[in-house]
Amino acid sequence: MSRRTSLSLIVTTDKLMNRADAAHAAGEWDPRSPDVLHDQIAAYDDMRHRCPVAHSSYLHWSLFRHADVLRALHDPETFSNQVSKHLSVPNGMDPPEHTEYRRIIEPCFSPERISVFEPICRLIAGRLIGKLATGEPEEIMDRLAQPFALEAQCAFLGWPRHLHEPLRKWAIRNREATFSGSRTATEAVALEFDNYIREILAERRQAGSLYEDVTSRLLREKVYGRLLTDEEIVSILRNWTVGELATLSACAGILVHYLAEHARIQRKLRETPALLPVAIDEILRIHPPLIASRRKTTRSVELGGRCIPAGERVTLMWASANRDEAVFGDPDEFRLDRNPDDNLLYGAGLHVCPGAPLARLELRVLVEELFRHTEQIVLQPDMPPIKAFYPASGYSEAWIVLR
Repeated sequence: MSRRTSLSLIVTTDKLMNRADAAHAAGEWDPRSPDVLHDQIAAYDDMRHRCPVAHSSYLHWSLFRHADVLRALHDPETFSNQVSKHLSVPNGMDPPEHTEYRRIIEPCFSPERISVFEPICRLIAGRLIGKLATGEPEEIMDRLAQPFALEAQCAFLGWPRHLHEPLRKWAIRNREATFSGSRTATEAVALEFDNYIREILAERRQAGSLYEDVTSRLLREKVYGRLLTDEEIVSILRNWTVGELATLSACAGILVHYLAEHARIQRKLRETPALLPVAIDEILRIHPPLIASRRKTTRSVELGGRCIPAGERVTLMWASANRDEAVFGDPDEFRLDRNPDDNLLYGAGLHVCPGAPLARLELRVLVEELFRHTEQIVLQPDMPPIKAFYPASGYSEAWIVLR
């Protein structure tokens, strides 16, 4: 994406924010205000100190502290995942229904399947990095992070290459629809995605046993003694794809920019690549790639001295909880000796991300390939990054130089 295109998107978003101001002025904070979107992480840090359980007309109740978010994650009876009127497998389900579907999803991310995918992932990363110029500024979101997320996701699911460009454009429209809060817009982009998946399912059925990829595997899976319906399979793949395309590209951009900005840490990781897994998780704790997820209260609950009634929507602010001083001390301090159980990068409790092993592999491989192809990654000083905004995190544009 060019700087002109990025600035054009920001102008469009400013117009959306101005229209939203009047409709969303009520409440204790405005998640879509220009002040918040200018620096989301700093704004959430401030809210954690000033009003850790806050209400807004857009996100309803928001929890900013690590302890409160963790409590919600470990109490699905009070904080239900059934927040949408549309089928969402298994993200929008509670036990025992969630348990039944989770049983068939976890094997898709087994160590054996992840191991088989590693060389494919490495080829994708190496090819994309090989296209980048050496000694010249490169914009990493458009040139590396987004295509890596897209191609890795399609390869893991066994999807054809001709879907790359339509899915790239779809991901942009999906972010815009989510930000707008328009139900009509979100339903339209959801329907567009569903049509892509239904075409793939029809091709897989016609091909019979020719394919052995994750998508074909779902066609053979059963719940409650019956095969999954197309609606259920589409929902599973939609949840994986929306999360993977947005979050993985954000992770990739954050990691590359952070390493370019912190030469000492980059040098240490080049010298000791075995530290990469824990280092990647720590960098993504410091700069969270995922802003929030939703819950709904089934009964009244008290948090932070405030009573949240039953039936209320609650937003778990990952981007704040993972920087809580009460748990991590200085949230910007890079440390490799933290308790990994405190890091909520992939969630916790029943709904901990089943795709975490895949994401960790993809990010490790991407950094390893970057190190293999370069001697140093540095920032382009006269081209500051443009930060992404809700519902995204990370950067919409970030420039580096490979040496």
